[in-house]
Amino acid sequence: MADVIDAQLGELSQFHDAFGFYVHGLSIDAAVLPGGWQKRAIAVRNDNTRNKTGWCLEPHDLAASKLVAFREKDRDFVRVLIVENLIQPTTLQRRLRTLPDRPQVTEQLRDAIGAWIRGVLSDLRRRP
Repeated sequence: MADVIDAQLGELSQFHDAFGFYVHGLSIDAAVLPGGWQKRAIAVRNDNTRNKTGWCLEPHDLAASKLVAFREKDRDFVRVLIVENLIQPTTLQRRLRTLPDRPQVTEQLRDAIGAWIRGVLSDLRRRP
């Protein structure tokens, strides 16, 4: 299914040309998600989806997964979620504590993410 998503909605697709963004399909096994994410997933179903159900990650779960990757674009994305009050830092921190033990989720990464969140919050308190 990831290949179908890439073909229909991926980079340089007609969808990308029409809407200015693209979707990258990947298997659920590729993502590192907080415990319990399945029960928080959000169903999207309406006329625009041709009454098919799409499942979206709850924003805090998505943010936690993005921070595991810890790329600049992912940190920028999560920072905007925080700045725009689309996620709450305390909820994000709770979700980060429920990340599964996987090789990429090291203590060093956990420390870096915690320091990054504290830095973002500090910057926001200093904003006029």
